[in-house]
This record gives sequence, structure tokens and C-alpha cells, in this order.
Amino acid sequence: MARNVFFSFHYENDVWRANIVRHSWVTKPNTAEAGFVDAAEFEEVKKGGEGAIKRWIDSQLIGTSVTVVLIGADTNNREYIKYELEQSWKRGNGIVGIYIHQLKNRDGQTSIKGSTGFGPIFTSPKDDKCYFYERFRVFDWVDDLGYSNFGEWVEEAARNAGR
Repeated sequence: MARNVFFSFHYENDVWRANIVRHSWVTKPNTAEAGFVDAAEFEEVKKGGEGAIKRWIDSQLIGTSVTVVLIGADTNNREYIKYELEQSWKRGNGIVGIYIHQLKNRDGQTSIKGSTGFGPIFTSPKDDKCYFYERFRVFDWVDDLGYSNFGEWVEEAARNAGR
């Protein structure tokens, strides 16, 4: 089944690595994706301040059923990543994490493994706040053969969310 996916990642550090994942996704037959922005569009959005950024994120989440968090060295420290995760959770999106530190950037460099410690943000009226790693599966793009398995990871996240 084709899924509309929101990709969450630290743009400045990991856009090259994110593009590797995204392009593997779009080269597969019967897939769809959403929630990906180019630098020019995001720079324009940032000029509008925090409110504009949050409205843009909210609009990018419309029609998505899964949020894929591409975890690089500093992803867990990014304020808007946390917002994207909170909004994805509230919408009922399936969520999955993928470590991308072993992918090379445009200069051919890999990075250090990031953390899934985004803070205790995933709640419902019936439970306490939990950390990302307590609720969601996390894979490594290289070690877990992401190119071959990405579609399965997305479908699993959707099923786990009842989507």
C-alpha cells in the first residue's frame, strides 16, 4: 500500500543523508511520500518566525499516515523535531526512527550515532509521558538494510498506529 510519509530530520546536518533515504523510497514502485521540503522553501518559511514554522509543519503533516524520523548526530536536540513528533503523535501517525549516521554526506563523511532521547513527549489521557525509544521501533539504515526494508518499516509503523 502506498503511504504518505512525513520525513523529520535536522535539515542543516542531514539533508544529504535524508535525500539518500528519500530517493531510495521514490525509486521503488508503488510508493508515495510527502512532507519533504527544499532549502529555498524552508528558508522562506523560517522568515515568518516560530508560528509560521509550526503552521508549515502542521500543513505538511496533512494527509500523512506515518512519520519517519531520520536520526543523525544532533536530531534529538532540535526544537522543531520535537514539535513534529508531538504533532505526529496527536494525529495518530505511525512513527518509526531510522539511524542515518553511517550514510555519507556530500563530502563523503559519516557521522556519530544520534540519540532517541527526544524527551518525554508521547502521551495519551490514559498513560504517562514516554520517551521515543520506549514507544517506537528504531532501525539503522545501513545495518538493517534500509533500502530493502524501508517499506516494511513504514507499514509496521502504520499498523502499530492502527492506520
